[in-house]
Amino acid sequence: MDALSLVGLSLALVAIIGGNYLEGGHVGALINGPAALIVIGGTLGAAFLQTPVNVFKRSLAILRWIILPPHIDLPGGINRVVGWSMVARKEGLLGLEPVADSEADPYARKGLQLLVDGTEPESIRGILEVDFFTQENRDIQAAKVFESMGGYAPTIGIIGAVMGLIHVMSNLADPGALGSGIAVAFVATIYGVAFANLLLLPVGNKLKSIAARQSVYREMLLEGILSIAEGENPRSIELKLQGFLN
Repeated sequence: MDALSLVGLSLALVAIIGGNYLEGGHVGALINGPAALIVIGGTLGAAFLQTPVNVFKRSLAILRWIILPPHIDLPGGINRVVGWSMVARKEGLLGLEPVADSEADPYARKGLQLLVDGTEPESIRGILEVDFFTQENRDIQAAKVFESMGGYAPTIGIIGAVMGLIHVMSNLADPGALGSGIAVAFVATIYGVAFANLLLLPVGNKLKSIAARQSVYREMLLEGILSIAEGENPRSIELKLQGFLN
């Protein structure tokens, strides 16, 4: 579990609500249904219009990474690759077949199977790089969905503010209706800016950073598998792959 995400979200909420309280406001002043409907509904609508269905589904699938990020163990991965190289050195590439059959990571399993099949190093690179870049692009595009919503939300908030002011201007003769219109105007702006800067943009950036770490891990596996295919010494492979730890 990524405790830092929970701490960050909680701190942001406490800062906003606490600051409002210290200024003499109350929580109820920040709760406004029409403003929330305008900002959230408008932002989602713009995102739906912009995003292909498969990309949006992927963005929802990886949203859990904010709290439960995938386990990325670079030192452990290097040790695994060195272990594979030792097996290949002692038993030949065919000795990796049981290892490939029991490997849980689809990317690593595919690479091991290519080794077992005796595929040339350049062919291995070409095949694995397609998977590498496709998965990286898929996750980055999914993360950008939240970035795009972070760009739309403040503008939708301004639209909500203008709508509230229009309501105020059309009811100047009725002082009792002025309060609700002004509330929608200002709260919609707060919702738009806060929704973007405290949630959507940080979520998008964090998902991109996780996708980048996964790409580094896959690149390390790729280099390790190619080194095994080229018959490099396990110690040389270990020294090479340790560069990814920096």
